[in-house]
This record gives sequence, structure tokens and C-alpha cells, in this order.
Amino acid sequence: MTNSLILECIPNFSEGRDRRCMESVASALDAFPGLKRLDLCMDRDHHRSVLTFLGEPEAVVQGALAVCKRALERIDMRDHRGGHPRIGAVDVIPFVPLGGAGMDDAVEAARRFGKAFGKECGVPVFFYGEAALRPERRQLPQLRRGGYEGLRERMKDPAWRPDAGPVSFNERSGASAVGARMPLVAFNVNLDSNDMHLARRIAGSIRESGGGLPALRAIGVFLKSRDIAQVSMNLTDWRVTPVRAAFEAVEAAASSHGVGILESELIGLAPRGAFTGVSPEAIKLRNFSEKHFLESHLPGS
Repeated sequence: MTNSLILECIPNFSEGRDRRCMESVASALDAFPGLKRLDLCMDRDHHRSVLTFLGEPEAVVQGALAVCKRALERIDMRDHRGGHPRIGAVDVIPFVPLGGAGMDDAVEAARRFGKAFGKECGVPVFFYGEAALRPERRQLPQLRRGGYEGLRERMKDPAWRPDAGPVSFNERSGASAVGARMPLVAFNVNLDSNDMHLARRIAGSIRESGGGLPALRAIGVFLKSRDIAQVSMNLTDWRVTPVRAAFEAVEAAASSHGVGILESELIGLAPRGAFTGVSPEAIKLRNFSEKHFLESHLPGS
């Protein structure tokens, strides 16, 4: 990666239980020596996997096409049940500018990928974030409203005609949201409780849409495999709401109900600045190391 223009791509797949399947999907990147695979995070309760890789824009677009095409061969949404909101087998594909790249580079890559993916694979594509073509599609939760199960009916509305790909519902693959954004932090806090209703109440009170912390999205999820409840969060601007603030908000809300915190977890990678003022130990962060800082993988680091 001699070019200073670097994009990160973080496709999210609706498969979190079959390790062989997801390793096969991720291995499609091997055909692109200019790409750097950073992480593959799987969650069986969310039934979701998150792959992270980076490289120069053209290689990233081609690598994203390769892994997403392979995922479509292996994932059937008709059999999918999980705790995370989703609209398709390849649910969301964000492009993030790093190094010398700007948002314009990420938007161009996202739209080029989305048009090619929709055409070549027969998947309806909606552009979101900075790549959105319509203002009402900027926010990912808006695109996911009703989930995969409500997608067929929603696509009958002319207002929800896809931005790329076929206009008809694809039962096997669902649809995909393709976007461009700045780095966000996917951060979960596991409660010392199996009360999913409590997790949902906490999520509702701390997220921005509920009058809580700015630039914070949150949902409550039950982790059946562990019999615990989780507050699953996206910190969409860690400069406004860093990891410490998100953790402390969950901790305080849980404590007010007499519930403690078991642990927290990071999904994928995060900017180092998101952890300013806090140590991994202080927020009970598990399975964390230096490699989870995004900057550790950039040229010159």
C-alpha cells in the first residue's frame, strides 16, 4: 500500500455460527495481495459476522465484490434467525476513508461497488450515510426498519425503490445497504442479568433518539448461548461520545436497577482516540489488544 489513499471496508454478514463458512468468505480476499485483512468477528447470538480489511480504493472495491459474492453463495436468508437487525445476507457494506483518502473517495468507492454488486448479483442495493442519494436514506436504522421480514412489502412502495440492482424482492439474499462514513465504534456491554427487558430499557434511555447521549445508537439483545442480556451500541462519532462515556452510561443505568456489568466487547477495530481517558481493564473489555486499534494497521505505524 504505497499509495496514501486507503479505504477500510467492513462488510457485515448474516451468518455468525458457521466458522468454516465465514473463513471461506474471508479467504476470497487472498486473491488480492494489496489488501490487508484485519479482523473477522463472529457472534452466534446476533448471528452475524463482521469482516474488516483495508487497502487502496480499487483493490478494496474488487475485494469487497469477491467476499460479498462468495457470501451470497453460502448464506440463505430464508433460514436466518438472529438478534441483530438486518435486511439481507450481505447486510451492510460501509467504506471508510483513512490515510490520505477523503470522504469523496469513500463515496465514489461505495457507489461503484453498490452498482456493480447489484447488477452482477441481483441484489437490491440502498445507499446510506455519505453515499446516500436521498436524504431519508442517510440513517442506517431507517433502511433496516421492518427488517428482512418486512422488506418484500416495503419494496412495493415506489418511495423505497432500490438505488441499484433489481427492484424486485430477492428472497434468498434480501437486500444490502452500502454506504460511506467516518470510523465508528461498535461496542457492547454485557449485563450481569438475563433481563432482556432491562437491556432494552437501558438502550432506550441512553441512545440519542431517546434523549440520551449524542451520536449513540443502542439496542437491547438477549444472548441465548450465555443466558445474559446485552446493550449493543454504535458510537457514530466517538469524538462526541467516546467509549468511556458509553460504558459509564450503561453502568449507571444498570446500577440503578441493582444490576452489575459482566464485561464489554469491541466488535472489529476502533480508533485509538475513542479510548482516551480509560483503560481496557476499567471497562471490563475482554479479548482486547493493541491490534484492535485501527492506527496499528496503517502504513508507518
